[in-house]
Amino acid sequence: MRHGWPIALSGAPVLLPVETALEPQAQAPLLLISAARAVTLKLANQREAADPHGPVLVRGADPFDLAAARPIADPALDLATPLKGPFRAEALEWQDRAEAALELARLAGILPAFMVGPDPVGEPQPVAASDLVSWRDPRHLAIATRANLPIEAAEDVEIIAFRAAGDMREHVALIVGQQTAARAPLVRLHSECLTGDILGSLKCDCGPQLRAALAAMAQEAEQGGWGVLLYLRQEGRGIGLINKLRAYRLQDQGFDTLEANRRLGLPEEARDFPVAARMLELLSAPAVWLMTNNPEKVAALEAAGITVERRVPHQLPPNPHNTRYLATKRDRAGHLLD
Repeated sequence: MRHGWPIALSGAPVLLPVETALEPQAQAPLLLISAARAVTLKLANQREAADPHGPVLVRGADPFDLAAARPIADPALDLATPLKGPFRAEALEWQDRAEAALELARLAGILPAFMVGPDPVGEPQPVAASDLVSWRDPRHLAIATRANLPIEAAEDVEIIAFRAAGDMREHVALIVGQQTAARAPLVRLHSECLTGDILGSLKCDCGPQLRAALAAMAQEAEQGGWGVLLYLRQEGRGIGLINKLRAYRLQDQGFDTLEANRRLGLPEEARDFPVAARMLELLSAPAVWLMTNNPEKVAALEAAGITVERRVPHQLPPNPHNTRYLATKRDRAGHLLD
């Protein structure tokens, strides 16, 4: 899909990803987009589904070519092309395959929009919805290797790398101090943030949270305990780096974090916390003290069989650039922030 190849999900029409399509002459009678994107565009007769990120099948007065399809898919083009439609919603008889297609687009880091039954088609790549179910199974994750890694916060640190066949993401864990079964570790689930962790972005609190978590774990180790930092390759809360930067652009236009994701047709939260639970299982850490302000992380770990003995608040002072971001997490995403 990143190469622009059409896909053929068993029992569904051929789908061509709008963002990356390599067929400049392609036309299609229908578009597949998410309900969230349809609602933000205020498309005629579209109603938000029970799942706002579920699929919506759209027909226009004329077939869609790429020039017409891309402004529907990409909110960066909304101001340049404000008039869209009229459109009509079509019955969707291949719902589960359409849901799988939108999920595949998210995993590929591209906009969740497809031309349906395009002409010319190109050579479609066969995919089954069951393939995605299997790919998601955290039991495929295994320890690949481990090594000592002294870091700025602490010298007694081990890094452990995890991967699963068919998944290019390689998650890592840092064990700070000496592991002991007598005491639950202080644990932080930290999702990758290139802009915050590496570049020092002030738009979020990711970089400071990462460094503060490691410092707290080092202090815990000095007192005879230990810590585990799970560094999860889930950039942008699971929507990928490119789509996260697209959301940043929308935030510059005045939308908050959640609104920006919806305008892209993407979930507000798409991280895979069962993967974190599997990592803890492989590390023989069935019970934890979890550093988080997010009750959903606690619930997700407990649902996956990890006992959260204590939630440890992990709040840092705001700066002028991330005040609204933190307020959105508190007021609209349920984070436990002052």
